[in-house]
Amino acid sequence: MIETSSRPAGIVTRGLAGIIDVAVVLTVLGIGYVGVLFLRLLFSPQDFSFVQPGVVWSTTAFLATAVAYLTVCWATTGHTVGSVVMGVRVITSSLRLVRWPLALLRAVLCVLFAFGLLWSAVDRRRRSLHDIVLRTEVVYDWSVDTDVAAPGGAHS
Repeated sequence: MIETSSRPAGIVTRGLAGIIDVAVVLTVLGIGYVGVLFLRLLFSPQDFSFVQPGVVWSTTAFLATAVAYLTVCWATTGHTVGSVVMGVRVITSSLRLVRWPLALLRAVLCVLFAFGLLWSAVDRRRRSLHDIVLRTEVVYDWSVDTDVAAPGGAHS
């Protein structure tokens, strides 16, 4: 069981956390791009040119990286970089970390249907559409605990 205030996070906090997380994903993609350029320069310096990825490739890379990032963060700690900065955590309605399949599904929904977050502005319990459908919650949690309840009930 995760010790939280059980106070649901609002749209501003969640939105700012989301903006920080988008910046993290873009940074990861930028580092990957520089890595590819470095490898191209290393293995064929005479033929070096800057890679110009197309819109489809860039969009696919962004979506895949964002889904992977959110899934891993939510399934392991319930925190992303943005949620740590804003002091929130994603948990189940039973105050546990989300399991891997649920974390993956939530990540896909959040990335593809980000507008679902807007529902938290009008919902009494500050739930987004993703939270309602998947029975998750985003609550304030400023604790820096290392002993978090794992999805199976054991401590990590």
